[in-house]
Amino acid sequence: MEEAMIEKIKSTFSTAIKNISDPHELITLEVDSNKIIEILQFLKQDPEMGFNYLTDICGIHYPENKGSELGVIYHLHNLVKNIRIRLKTFISSDQPHISTATKVYPGANWMERETYDFYGIIFDGHPDLRRILNVDDMVAFPLRKEFPLEDPNRKDKKDEFFGR
Repeated sequence: MEEAMIEKIKSTFSTAIKNISDPHELITLEVDSNKIIEILQFLKQDPEMGFNYLTDICGIHYPENKGSELGVIYHLHNLVKNIRIRLKTFISSDQPHISTATKVYPGANWMERETYDFYGIIFDGHPDLRRILNVDDMVAFPLRKEFPLEDPNRKDKKDEFFGR
């Protein structure tokens, strides 16, 4: 079943599929960011695919990957056949724009807002893209790896207090 599904996806979007793998037995497709909405629509609307539930959208940051530092990961679920699939797409941190998935999956709204809030990824066409968890006037995107994990100015976090 899964092999036939992968072959159908590959034949439909041959130039947009960059890599296919199955880490931890989860089908994972790395796809072209310009085709992400078309692929999401296909996976949801094609009767053989039936990925009608968007489980999650999240961001990732690989600053060492020049030109594709930021990634967006989509987790989809076919509830009838109990099959999950993950889509990954990468974009440049210089132009962190990708199309919104809210027209395909309305539930993507808050997930995209959270991804914007923490990674600075701009979802073009989003109906209300603004911060959701951090303060509105924050200028940084705290889950990017360019920011330290701890505030170096805190007195209670000095290494000598912890025997380091």
